[in-house]
Amino acid sequence: MEVPLDVTALGVTQATALAETAEAEFMYAFESGAPTSARSTLGMTAVRLGGGVVLAMGADPTGGYWNKALGFGVTEPVTDDLVGSVLEVYRASGSATAVLQLAPSVLPEDWDDICARHGIVGGSVWAKLLRPAGPEITPATTDLRVGRVRPDDVEEWSRVYCAGFGMPEDPDLLAFFGSGTDEARGFRSFGGWSGERLVASANLHVAGSVAAFCGAATLPGDRRRGAQSAFMAARLAEATRLGCEWMSAETWQEFDGNVNPSLHNMERAGFVQVYDRRNWVWREEQV
Repeated sequence: MEVPLDVTALGVTQATALAETAEAEFMYAFESGAPTSARSTLGMTAVRLGGGVVLAMGADPTGGYWNKALGFGVTEPVTDDLVGSVLEVYRASGSATAVLQLAPSVLPEDWDDICARHGIVGGSVWAKLLRPAGPEITPATTDLRVGRVRPDDVEEWSRVYCAGFGMPEDPDLLAFFGSGTDEARGFRSFGGWSGERLVASANLHVAGSVAAFCGAATLPGDRRRGAQSAFMAARLAEATRLGCEWMSAETWQEFDGNVNPSLHNMERAGFVQVYDRRNWVWREEQV
């Protein structure tokens, strides 16, 4: 009998490579695949640089959430020159703020000095989690009908995503979200219906043998109906069916008594926290 892959057997280097690369590939596929009109209006740029990806949205209607640089330190070291090149992408796009998401193990010894030179400060902390494909999938209970999203569902699926995350229903942002249902780019999208009404959205991105659990949202009035647990089970089954050996996810870390239901849903589904990753925030006016 084959022994299931074990998260605890991973070293820091391998865990970091799996978790960071999965998220970076998802984000690059998401932003680079947006419609041309949306990319132009929102000022979107997606660049591979120094082993990672730099994602810019100069006219981000959310105020800067989509300006992210991540996946660094896996194939090339993080250096002062690399950080400078990353920030030049944001300046060129007209972005006034951005987040560098770097695993703690890839930070160089002079990271504090690099931050001081470029006006970067520490921000919130996210938990990075992994799950092997081997363990049994925990059944979920919900009164919603959960299934794959069809082409006719994409516009409403995008609206639910934006509303669930508190983002504006900007037409170009909705078009951007809708492009994240493209199976040719590795996406597998799911919806949760209450009768004929779509009330919850979730997404999965597959790159090789690793699947990224890239977000799930429920309309405020339809929460606590089991959508998130059902989405976990459905995406685990789909990733396993597609031959993925690892699943990766991330969510904000709990501190000072703040409870994150998403984190607990992930752990109940078999995900294991492998490290905490701080968001490093750059703002143009700080330089």
